[in-house]
Amino acid sequence: MEKLLLTPEEAAEVLNVGRTTIYDLMRLRLLVSVKVGRSRRIPASACRELVNKLIEEGRL
Repeated sequence: MEKLLLTPEEAAEVLNVGRTTIYDLMRLRLLVSVKVGRSRRIPASACRELVNKLIEEGRL
């Protein structure tokens, strides 16, 4: 079964960027995240949406 929520480290691996970049994207609200307890998780769909947005903007 595919994971629905990713840790920032897992999202960084999926998007092939660094962990700091993931936190920057979340801070800038370019990458959606949710709070689960005291942790941040990124929906897998948010990673796909970010890539699609970058493609549409011609930045990828």
